Amino acid sequence: CAAGAAAIRAGTEAGAANATDRIRARYRRAACLRAALASYGLTAHDDGATTGIAIADRTGRIEIVETLADLWAVAERLGGRSVDPLDPRFTAAEGA
Repeated sequence: CAAGAAAIRAGTEAGAANATDRIRARYRRAACLRAALASYGLTAHDDGATTGIAIADRTGRIEIVETLADLWAVAERLGGRSVDPLDPRFTAAEGA
């Protein structure tokens, strides 16, 4: 997840050489977010067509986020607890 984690921190797939690389970067970012958010009971999904990432809880509530700032607020709301982006569970997801 190192490349995906870099994209998460940057919040963008800008700089990708072509459309295929951009979509790969989006999927990597979603995979890293899924790994990091799992311990909060949340999932992340990027369908490649929507302009954001879907964050869902175990009850099926879904919110689409377009920025990382929005992601943390939505994760807290859906997860029902504080989410610290600097928590080791997020940095540990980098090495996955």
